[in-house]
Amino acid sequence: MATARILEFLRREKPEGPCLVVDLKVIEENYEAFARTMPGTRIFYAVKANPAPEILALLAGLGSCFDTASVPEIEMALAAGATPDRISFGNTIKKERDIARAHALGVKLYAVDSHEEVEKVARAAPGAQVFCRILTDGAGAEWPLSRKFGCEPAMAESVLLHAHALGLVAYGVSFHVGSQQTRLEAWDVALGQAKAIFNTMAGHGIILQMVNLGGGFPTKYLKQVPGTGAYANAIHEALTKHFGNALPETIIEPGRGMVGNAGVVKAEVVLISRKHANDNTRWVYLDIGKFGGLAETMDEAIRYPITTARDDDAREPCVIAGPTCDSADVLYEKTPYPLPVTLSVGDEVLIEAAGAYTTTYASVAFNGFPPLKAYVI
Repeated sequence: MATARILEFLRREKPEGPCLVVDLKVIEENYEAFARTMPGTRIFYAVKANPAPEILALLAGLGSCFDTASVPEIEMALAAGATPDRISFGNTIKKERDIARAHALGVKLYAVDSHEEVEKVARAAPGAQVFCRILTDGAGAEWPLSRKFGCEPAMAESVLLHAHALGLVAYGVSFHVGSQQTRLEAWDVALGQAKAIFNTMAGHGIILQMVNLGGGFPTKYLKQVPGTGAYANAIHEALTKHFGNALPETIIEPGRGMVGNAGVVKAEVVLISRKHANDNTRWVYLDIGKFGGLAETMDEAIRYPITTARDDDAREPCVIAGPTCDSADVLYEKTPYPLPVTLSVGDEVLIEAAGAYTTTYASVAFNGFPPLKAYVI
């Protein structure tokens, strides 16, 4: 949320226009919480959540590994101080020339979810380690993931056998239970499916070594969420339930849970209006919207905490929208957002818990608005 360091930065620097301010101390605390509560699990930070060089350098220095989705993200992780053995090419949709580039850079660990992707990896990164991503239903996630990634668990056997036949190392299984996952038990079913795949592959004489537990670790928005320790305990219980004493290597890919609560967006009220004379609902337009970095308000999935200097005053539900000439640029209308009745044009608002998936979602110049500025302190 808005730490004292962030508030002091905004007071001192008075940055113009909407901007994100990220406090590195919060990220360090988050990393240490993951490392402390899941000591036997390697942490692969999901670079896509926020690839600011300062964040990557901090995490590399703390010993983090990195989950990357593209060659530029691999290069950013390397530039931050990570070695290739600490990088996973976790996107299941890769151009063959990008796999070749990653292989040339020394990356050995690749995600796959189809025979066709396996064949690309085999040609471009011979001898690499691959893990097969399986589908999950995402129940309990505020930002569920679609069927775009992963294959049915029953298909994972043939994908991994194909990888083995082509000279790759069939290394393990991965899944993602959905971003902002609030159900502690969400990992249990997927781990049961992973164990079944381990058993099937062992029957073919192939011993899988690793389970990628994915991301899903939440940050606190308007609702309370379990702490990191609660997730760690639930995952450990599910692991021992399904794997007994023969625990596999495990990795996690926190993104939102690593940086979400470390960032605050400072925005400004541009207009407050009503749609007809007797309208009881005000429309509050900010200088940031879906195209400026708040894409996760799509379908009102992520409801950010919003604070103002007038929060001691009475509140009433408002529709909140962005500044662009696009009718889709409305943040909260289906469920209006309570804001102070005294809120005025020119007032600043703080959109909290915005450290993840904001700068990377911001458009380059839609309607001429510049990308979201970011400051890391």
